[in-house]
Amino acid sequence: MTASPSPVLPNAVRFEQVWTRFGDKLIHQNISFCLQQGQILGLVGASGCGKTTLLREIIGLQTPSQGNIFVMGKALPKQAGHLDLQTSRLSGVLFQKGALFSALNVFENIAFPLRELGIADKGFIQHLVIMKLQRVGLTTSDAGLMPAALSGGMVKRVALARALILEPSLLLLDEPTSGLDPIASEAFVSLLSELYGELNFTVVMVTHDLDILRDLCTEVAVLADHQLIVKAALPTVLACPHPFIGQFFHNRRANRVFCN
Repeated sequence: MTASPSPVLPNAVRFEQVWTRFGDKLIHQNISFCLQQGQILGLVGASGCGKTTLLREIIGLQTPSQGNIFVMGKALPKQAGHLDLQTSRLSGVLFQKGALFSALNVFENIAFPLRELGIADKGFIQHLVIMKLQRVGLTTSDAGLMPAALSGGMVKRVALARALILEPSLLLLDEPTSGLDPIASEAFVSLLSELYGELNFTVVMVTHDLDILRDLCTEVAVLADHQLIVKAALPTVLACPHPFIGQFFHNRRANRVFCN
């Protein structure tokens, strides 16, 4: 008996000839790429090159000036903020500084996406929130803390729990280790790696962390000169002759990281 072929999964993210302008300022020019499901894409580039803008476009908070974006095979609408419920649940987002609601405690921050969906079952919400809280390495006693009482590492973990509360297929991270000391940064990356191994979600991550690019990312995409210069596995990126590649990946510190 001949085995049935494995089903072909849609790309997690697909950009088709995307241009982005803010007034007369050009941000992105003719960006096209596909990201397969289950991959971790590290997105790098100089400050102001539009890395976070790409994340905002993927989650529908912003629309490109022209071109098309597809998430899990579904085209995003041409107007920002018009995502349907099914599409919005596909993605979880961890913003650069956590973006926790300062007036809500840890529990309510994590529960916020559930309440936005209209879920009113208190027992169900409590079960999910505590489960995610524990999964990111926090305890039930942390649930009542306010954001101002949290360390930087705890803020990131709470924000990650909130991003995962709807069990999304796609996780978007904006500088997840920014502002963390080396110990907290390494612990957070270990947690993310463990969760990725268990849940096999797809990740698009803006980062300048060379260790993350080396140890966690399956592919790296580089933005420079308003364009996508290269998107490939790290060895291929390192061999790219573009000047930004040399500045970012072949300086003294980078050489120490990548030569270890």
